[in-house]
Amino acid sequence: MDTQTIAAAGLPALGWALHGGLLWRRLATARRDPLTGLHTRTGWTTRAEHLMHKRPGAVVVLVDLDDFKAINDTHGHAAGDAVLTATAARLTDWCGRRGIAARLGGDEFAAIVTHLGAVSLSGLRTALDQPVEHHGHVLPVSASVGHCHRAELPVPTLTDALSAADASMYAAKGHGRRNTR
Repeated sequence: MDTQTIAAAGLPALGWALHGGLLWRRLATARRDPLTGLHTRTGWTTRAEHLMHKRPGAVVVLVDLDDFKAINDTHGHAAGDAVLTATAARLTDWCGRRGIAARLGGDEFAAIVTHLGAVSLSGLRTALDQPVEHHGHVLPVSASVGHCHRAELPVPTLTDALSAADASMYAAKGHGRRNTR
């Protein structure tokens, strides 16, 4: 075979390889929140369902920032972004290697950990309730946290765990801000 034939055959293959790589990168980007770097709902759900299925001690956690709109309205969206980024980092640190975190949208976050063991929900709440400094302003942060243990569910599905964690979170909100249930 001559060089021209090899080049003619190789160019389409190279083009398809580049196209496939670009598509792969776009898919990976779509599964990550661009602000926080956390998984999006879609990217997180697949992994969380796998952990729910494999880990009997799994715990699903939902986090909602309290009075987040006031931060944006008072200090601007850049300050709100700083709070979201700090919350994402704190939730990721809390999960450690035992789970994964996601930003579901707006000021709502989720996580699943394989077991609570060395981490505690009160420790998460303490971490989330720390103020954030932004351009010389100290921004108060508080969050309501709900959770559901996989073992508490008659049928351990992610949908049911999220629903139970959501009910738990709103029960916490009903008892005042900065609560965990």
